[in-house]
Amino acid sequence: MSVSASAPAFGALNGLVVLDLTRMLAGPFATMMLADQGAQVIKIEPPGGDGTRRNGPHPPGARRMEEGGFGAYFASINRNKSSLTLDLKKPQGKAVLRRLVRHADVLVENYRTGVMERLGLGYEQLAQDNPRLVYAALRGFGDPRSGLSPYADWPAYDPVAQAMGGIMGITGPQVNGPPTKIGPGVGDLIPAMFLAFGIAAACLRAQRTGQGQFVDVGMVDAVLAVCERSVFQYSVTGRAPRPEGNGHPLLCPFGLFPARDGYVSLGVPNDRFWVPLVERMGRPDLATDPRYASNEARVAHRDEVDALVAAWTELYTKAQLSAMLGGDIPYGPVFDAADIFADPHFRQRQMLVDVEQPGAERALTVADTPIHMSATPGGVRRRAPLTGEHTEELLRGFGFDVAEIDTLRAARAIS
Repeated sequence: MSVSASAPAFGALNGLVVLDLTRMLAGPFATMMLADQGAQVIKIEPPGGDGTRRNGPHPPGARRMEEGGFGAYFASINRNKSSLTLDLKKPQGKAVLRRLVRHADVLVENYRTGVMERLGLGYEQLAQDNPRLVYAALRGFGDPRSGLSPYADWPAYDPVAQAMGGIMGITGPQVNGPPTKIGPGVGDLIPAMFLAFGIAAACLRAQRTGQGQFVDVGMVDAVLAVCERSVFQYSVTGRAPRPEGNGHPLLCPFGLFPARDGYVSLGVPNDRFWVPLVERMGRPDLATDPRYASNEARVAHRDEVDALVAAWTELYTKAQLSAMLGGDIPYGPVFDAADIFADPHFRQRQMLVDVEQPGAERALTVADTPIHMSATPGGVRRRAPLTGEHTEELLRGFGFDVAEIDTLRAARAIS
């Protein structure tokens, strides 16, 4: 699939106006999710642009931050957005934002606690301008409005959220071994998904009642929410779960197993799948052996079961195992990015999309949304914006006349 910068608007959120004051990964990913579903997301950047524009990698020839351009990091999570540069440290810039707020549905920011209040742009101030406004904040340890964390003033990034939210503590290649950071920035991405959901829910209520509200997601809280298994396990047993290796504490065999050319994943939660697995292994006797005949028995003899399965899988390549197991047993080969680009599933499902990268010698491929809607399809429809690319166009759309725009430019409130 390939899209251009001028593709038409679509999506279930078409008509929703979102002012995006976020930076880094978590906030922009949340607003990207809204933009992918058709919302008009206006990325409000400081003079010179969002600092993440300089983050690589940079395709050959692509315009750099100094030229209003961006690297692949920025391109991936800021697609479908417009860019308006605004200096919120200047009185004129603050006045512009408050004027935009009057016509917006949502404002999203991920500054540290108190920053927007010191600017005179906190929720309570902006809600006076627009009672329908859904004001969403994403911070490391949440906003004091929802409960004052002892860490409220601590800065937080992905690894901090992974560590304190509990997901690192149950992740690692060895059972009860040292903790391991998960590769993708789930400490950012999980909170972003919760924030996008919260915004959509709050917007539905605002449409019904005319009343907006404050939406608060703490990064650490969101990570804890997806570690729900650890919470109920500790509540019942009083024992804190530790790294689980590549298996599952309650199911067996369930996890990674070696192949001749890499690794494969098997999920065998019950006898329905255990029986055909051992038949393909040439060991139908294992289906009735009391040590392995039930999931409970297999969990009790986990090391033996894993060793038996691994001794079989490592005899074959991933392709051979796919032919033997695919479609009958929960199974999948472990893919790297090259495998994903080569596999037909991802192109046929439109998960890999080529977008324009200004100045680059060729298009950039980014991951599309996994949300498919039959009546209001969403997804990537245009590239990320150049710095301030739409400033004048957007201001005119919000009712600013030429003289007002010239005055703002002269005052360096916009660029």
